[in-house]
Amino acid sequence: MSDMFCFQCQQTAGNKGCVRTGVCGKQPATAHLQDQLITQLIRLAEAAERCGEHTPEASRLLIDGLFTTLTNVNFDAVSLKKLIGQVLEARNALQGVSSDTAAETEKLLASAPSPDKFAEDADVRSAMQIILFGLKGVSAYAYHAARLGKRDHDMVLDMCRLLTATANDGTNRGLNDWLGLALDCGKANVRAMQLLDAGNTETFGDPEPTTVSTGHRKGHCILVSGHDLPDLYEILKQTEGKGINVYTHGEMLPAHAYPKLKAFSHFAGNFGTAWQNQQKELPDFPGAVVFTTNCIQDPKTYSDKIFTTDIVEWPGCRHIENNDFSPLIEKALELPGFAEDEEGKEITVGFGRKTLLDAVPAILDAVKSGAVRHVFLVGGCDGIRPARKYYTEFVQQTPKDTLVLTLACGKYRFNTLDLGKIGPFPRLLDCGQCNDAYSAVALALKLSETLKCTVNDLPLSLVLSWYEQKAVAILLALLYLGVKNIRLGPTLPAFVSPNILKALVDTFGISPVTTPEADIKACLEPHA
Repeated sequence: MSDMFCFQCQQTAGNKGCVRTGVCGKQPATAHLQDQLITQLIRLAEAAERCGEHTPEASRLLIDGLFTTLTNVNFDAVSLKKLIGQVLEARNALQGVSSDTAAETEKLLASAPSPDKFAEDADVRSAMQIILFGLKGVSAYAYHAARLGKRDHDMVLDMCRLLTATANDGTNRGLNDWLGLALDCGKANVRAMQLLDAGNTETFGDPEPTTVSTGHRKGHCILVSGHDLPDLYEILKQTEGKGINVYTHGEMLPAHAYPKLKAFSHFAGNFGTAWQNQQKELPDFPGAVVFTTNCIQDPKTYSDKIFTTDIVEWPGCRHIENNDFSPLIEKALELPGFAEDEEGKEITVGFGRKTLLDAVPAILDAVKSGAVRHVFLVGGCDGIRPARKYYTEFVQQTPKDTLVLTLACGKYRFNTLDLGKIGPFPRLLDCGQCNDAYSAVALALKLSETLKCTVNDLPLSLVLSWYEQKAVAILLALLYLGVKNIRLGPTLPAFVSPNILKALVDTFGISPVTTPEADIKACLEPHA
């Protein structure tokens, strides 16, 4: 008998499922709490559906709760238990009943539901899991958007409807019905990404091409990891004039392109690479580190300088409350910082939605003249598996008359490569975080609109890497928009059944990556 079961990420054990402990570091007790939280969120959604009402608190809990269970977000039993209690209170409020929530929580935790089991039918179960994991991804974008004041009640209602679809045995739906629900999840994610894009750009300005140093300055320092720009802004404000330099890590790298953020003179550069390397890199950072959203790993020997905020928590690490970063600042001043200035490589970021859309006429001219033969979007999550070298080799081998768009932390596999330029364009264009996938989507839609063709008729190929559930949500969003022939790797998800996979292949042309040489050749072949 297994101690737990989880297979929501790409690195799940044996590409089948983690049954003893999670590859991510998740322990069975934590997995149990997260399973119970998902079960109670489903029941909260059911209650909202029955009542025809969705309160602001229920909406918040739906988003926060789903995001909390996304890979590498929250490993803290105390906060998970507290969140379960809050979900129970919200459900009771919708139903107009009262109960001893603490006692009810304890009773629930004595049971062991596993939403990963779902229905008996393998295909129904797979469809339910795709929807659940997709919703976890949607919740991440919706969470960030909500922090910037961008909410959509109808989108939350759709998420609620989709979550309740996973509450029965599913035998009343056929395969096409389940695929339709999965596309509805993609539709919700398009809306969530739109909201987040609007929130980020209205608050911090439109990203603009910006060169970022990977070196460092002499002095005290703070490293900000994760995805949450409001947290970064608060840290920059609260450290101003205190002799502390602020660096980004992982998915925070694109933050340097936002005018309101890069205006801070002590916003110094980027340290380290993608999330999976943090246990090697962070011990060498001579300052304090804060994780703002997902991608935290066990800090092991350096937990004394690690802080978390928002919904991210790790047992034993100090948690920032109410945007008061003074404990983080105090720790940074206590630690030695960098002893000397050091130059590093430079990385150009900032090819966001506005920059890309403004460049559409020039891109079209370059395509028509033959200067640009093809555009590749090579992006997504990074991870540990050696097979991910595929993405480095793929970009290295792209012909010199092609552009490469990239986003998310997968770009760390190749973002220091010098691919040269085509006219005014660097061949490698960093579109931002995984949260900024809408930028690339907007470009593709604008190009197809201008050329009066479908997205699939463009000289554009998508080669995606996935790790966690935001990548699932982005994939569903692309499928909802009608994008076909996506290449996905480094492995296909363990939660996709053979019949579901066949349906995705037959309907959308999804295929696993093979070799860089073969895939580039196939991408460049004329459309049939």
